[in-house]
Amino acid sequence: MVDLAAVKAAGEAKQKAERARAEAARTGGGVTPGRLIFNVDEAGFQQDVLQRSTEVPVVIDFWAEWCEPCKQLGPVLERLATEYAGRFVLAKIDVDANQMLFQQFGVQGIPAVFAVIAGQPVPLFQGAAPEAQIRQVLDQLIQAAEQQFGIVGTPVEPGAEAEADEQVEQAVPESPRDIALAAAHQALDAGDLSGAVRAYQNVLADDPADEEARLGLAQAQLLERVQGVDAAQVRKAAAESPADVKAQIAAADLDLVGGHVEDAFGRLVEAVRRTAGEDRNAARVHLLSLFDVIGGEDPRVVAARGALARVLF
Repeated sequence: MVDLAAVKAAGEAKQKAERARAEAARTGGGVTPGRLIFNVDEAGFQQDVLQRSTEVPVVIDFWAEWCEPCKQLGPVLERLATEYAGRFVLAKIDVDANQMLFQQFGVQGIPAVFAVIAGQPVPLFQGAAPEAQIRQVLDQLIQAAEQQFGIVGTPVEPGAEAEADEQVEQAVPESPRDIALAAAHQALDAGDLSGAVRAYQNVLADDPADEEARLGLAQAQLLERVQGVDAAQVRKAAAESPADVKAQIAAADLDLVGGHVEDAFGRLVEAVRRTAGEDRNAARVHLLSLFDVIGGEDPRVVAARGALARVLF
């Protein structure tokens, strides 16, 4: 039996978050430039860096007041963080005040620049590198975060104000997009999966970046894939052929629809670990699509992103 309610419940948290983000965008809300650049200490590292790295690449600048090259590099990184406008965020760590973080990252000298993606540290460069080189490194980082983990930052307007968050709850006139999304949601609720897929695709045709439509489409497509399948046969094939990526993908879909989220993620992480080439990429891409169904803020997705990072790097 396909547990439709379980799939809907699994995506509920992300759907609410995406609707709030859409409302904020229409009313002028969003992250302010000050939030793109922030100081981090040991107490706030878990929330400010590790958790945030599941949503946007976090670049870390290890610096000290006495370090002259740090004074050259710091303003360049800060200017680029503002220029890139949300595609990455910049965390600044004073090594004199945060010796434990300095040691945990294995920093040999400063300035030193690292990134954290999906909770995993990635060394970038050491010393006051030329701006052209820094741009190249940042572009590669942003591309890798999106392609490997589906992590992208949210573009922000340079003049946005923090107080605009309060405007999210203000009434917004219903737009054609809202009407189309409502029809798509109704089709999904009614079990009209092909109709829901078409409706979400129509919204995405007008705006490929619409996150709420992307979430709904991922849910509808998942349910379409498992509709009418012989669950026992799918699971038998997956058990008999652990290296068969197609069999593992089909079983992962059933796991997720049945509410066994960790099993679905673990199955595909293991498929990524044991395969290579096109098979490995197919397992990775499908896993990212299942993340969309559950939502990036779900702890199970955060854990699975970390597991995926460990087998990829």
